[in-house]
Amino acid sequence: MSTLRSSTSGRGLAALVPRATAALLALACAAAQAGNLQVTALDKDGAPVPDAVVILQPAGGGAPRTPLPTRVTIVQEKMRFVPATSVVAVGAKARFVNNDTWDHHVRASAAGLAQFSASPGEGFELMLNGKAEGKPASIADASFDKAGAVLLGCHLHPSMRGHVYVSDSPWAALTGADGKVTMEDVPDGPVVVRIWHPDQLIDIAPQTLTLTSAAAEAKLQLNVVPRRRRI
Repeated sequence: MSTLRSSTSGRGLAALVPRATAALLALACAAAQAGNLQVTALDKDGAPVPDAVVILQPAGGGAPRTPLPTRVTIVQEKMRFVPATSVVAVGAKARFVNNDTWDHHVRASAAGLAQFSASPGEGFELMLNGKAEGKPASIADASFDKAGAVLLGCHLHPSMRGHVYVSDSPWAALTGADGKVTMEDVPDGPVVVRIWHPDQLIDIAPQTLTLTSAAAEAKLQLNVVPRRRRI
């Protein structure tokens, strides 16, 4: 009986080895067919632009390791929307929180030139009471069900401005303070690179690149110098 068990176990191990080898080869091939793409956003004068939204559309499809958020929190604080720009997936839920002691309003509408072609009734409006001392902050929830850029405003305080970019591509991210963002493991082959910024009212032409497993770079330049955000 002992010999029989040993023989069966050996055959099982022998069968597993090719499978494990095949799995490792498949992973190696997948890794070889994806590379990193660093995109730099520049303004009209060539300076780096933070908080620009970079969107990729790889012909090979796929999805990044980290999916786009489906839930975000946007805080009204010191007469600002924080964060000033959020990137979310279509269908994402947002929670608005008013940390100021005075009332705020939230009006969401299509941003940029899209506002002129938006259907009546698109967007939403919310009212959040000011935060009373020792009391929880006022909150309100909303969802973003349509791809595109959304402008956030406050009727009570017109200087307040924020944005939510609702992406129908899973490959979307904000540039950092240096104007750069790196997308990892982008499938090789053709990829369309687009950029969006709230101060760039007219979309700039996208770039089409052909990626390989080697790291690649792209630079996209706005036609404007974005206004400086109030701190």
